[in-house]
Amino acid sequence: MADHGHDHPHGHASGTMDIRDKEKTFEGFIRMVTWGAGIAIGILIFMALVNS
Repeated sequence: MADHGHDHPHGHASGTMDIRDKEKTFEGFIRMVTWGAGIAIGILIFMALVNS
């Protein structure tokens, strides 16, 4: 491969990458999606019961 003169480490190969912020963001995203899905399912059940 060609060496383009980049001195910075890439990805996890260097072992210096701090991913705590990314993990917290991902946990928040998963929590938001879970709550959103639960609310949407609850609304659909409520609509089905009211329409009967």
